[in-house]
Amino acid sequence: MLGVGLARLLVLAVLAATTVLARDFYQILGVDRQSSDKELKRAYRVRPSTAQSAKLSKQYHPDKNDSEEAKAKFLDVSRAYEVLSDPEQRKTYDRFGEEGLKQRENGGGSGDPFDMFRQAFGFGNGMGGQQQRKMPTKVAEIDLDLRTMYEGDSRRFTMGRTTICERCDGTGAKSAKDIISCPTCDGRGIRLVRHQLGPGIFQQVQMHCDRCGGRGQSIKTVCPACKGQRIVHSDAELTLHIDRGMPENAEILFEGEGDETPDYEAGDIIVRVKSKRDPGGFLRKDSNLYWKEPISVAEALLGFRHTVKGLDGHDIVLSRTGPTQPGYVDVVSGEGMPIYHLTGHGNLFVEYQVVLPPTLTPKQREGKSPHQGFARAGFRIYTACK
Repeated sequence: MLGVGLARLLVLAVLAATTVLARDFYQILGVDRQSSDKELKRAYRVRPSTAQSAKLSKQYHPDKNDSEEAKAKFLDVSRAYEVLSDPEQRKTYDRFGEEGLKQRENGGGSGDPFDMFRQAFGFGNGMGGQQQRKMPTKVAEIDLDLRTMYEGDSRRFTMGRTTICERCDGTGAKSAKDIISCPTCDGRGIRLVRHQLGPGIFQQVQMHCDRCGGRGQSIKTVCPACKGQRIVHSDAELTLHIDRGMPENAEILFEGEGDETPDYEAGDIIVRVKSKRDPGGFLRKDSNLYWKEPISVAEALLGFRHTVKGLDGHDIVLSRTGPTQPGYVDVVSGEGMPIYHLTGHGNLFVEYQVVLPPTLTPKQREGKSPHQGFARAGFRIYTACK
């Protein structure tokens, strides 16, 4: 408990420090959070608040103004324009602030400044990993007949998903004019909250604005297509390729075909393949097939020659000479499933089931030996060739 408490105090202390040092790049350039690239460039070159409309980059350039204050402002202006003019950096800054940018530049992955504490103290997902920035993976199962998995094929299917509304491009607003800066956070998406830790001790914490959800915007008129939700429901049209001999419960990944939202990367879809019970009677285990073949008493005693249709329609010959015990299992090499991603086939295991006649005729009872009885009863005695 002491370790967790100390960790939380460290988190609060660093948050307080980074909050005080945080810079508002939009305020430095004198623009709002919805400014276009053209407006950012214009603000960088011409600052509206100055009487002479002097260029910011020249106004504070060390060659023009060697004061310490000018040098600091020149660095701030350059840094602000560098970040906001780059789409990826701007996106990270809008969501996580300057600290998130530093984490990203230092190899912090998602740019979430809280990741360092999750990794160090095991907060969040219990494993100390980074915050998930991708939508969850959707898993579906599809049942195929065994013949399809033997021969291979393709199947088209649809799967429901959420996608970013194309009409409003994920803003949730009817038009660009309906997007206004949040009055609570002044379009920053964050606000400062002051907490009293003790007598005369105060802490200032930077938090996501609860009114706008950290977006820095509010909507006057919502998009009629998505009703302001920024996403719509649709169907993903996908094609599943089944390879010959694909194993049971094989998983095929459709990357980026799952649910998507403006705030997260699109998730994945995993399709798990399973075979249905074969109506013909074949059973599968890995690359092998199993089959039960009924034979008569005469065939069990004297031998036989049967033909079975394989899964792809070819003839499989089953033959025996001499007696065959009930439940005897024969192995037919190379007549199983195709071996996945390799050449050749598995084996076919055939279990022979002796079917007894419900009754015996008087002629069958006359023979002193089983062979004589079956011969007199009209059974054709057949001996399979070796």
